[in-house]
Amino acid sequence: MAAKGGWLERMSRAATEWTGSSLAFALAMGTIVVWGATGPIFWFSDTWQLVINTGTTIVTFLMVFLIQRAQNKDSAAIHLKLNELVASLPWASNRLISAEELTEDEVKILRTHFRKLVELAKKESDLQCSHSIEEAEADHTRKKTSRAQDRAEQERKGKKKRRRKRHPGGEQPAPAKATGTNGKAPCDAAK
Repeated sequence: MAAKGGWLERMSRAATEWTGSSLAFALAMGTIVVWGATGPIFWFSDTWQLVINTGTTIVTFLMVFLIQRAQNKDSAAIHLKLNELVASLPWASNRLISAEELTEDEVKILRTHFRKLVELAKKESDLQCSHSIEEAEADHTRKKTSRAQDRAEQERKGKKKRRRKRHPGGEQPAPAKATGTNGKAPCDAAK
């Protein structure tokens, strides 16, 4: 693959890859061992301590920027991949594309909306039946209305049947359980 980016980008990419290698760790460990072994030779002087302190400070300072660069690049790549997934799914909410660019207040508003979506989804038997807050609210309202209509219809039919039939011994059969449009008993949440 051809080298991409300017010389500084190529150098920082190479430094990031090398510092994350086993060879770099072995070199760092070897440096510490050699430094510790030379302590008696230099009578554990202030200069001896200053050498390791200065070296580790410089390395730490540079590593902070290398690590931050690697994290920023990885984070941007992950966001692009997630944006592609959200954009390609027909049932996904496009409001999440580039969500990383929203302000903290906008993120809090979205989090509140999605918590509401979770609560609505808990009331559904199929977790994939809705894919946006608006659709979830509309589906929930529609289902709740449909279930109430089904119960009213069942009760009305039950009353007509009880009026027409007189059972011997004066016993009435137990009324049939109301069912939803899918043939299942309506959920308690819709009551």
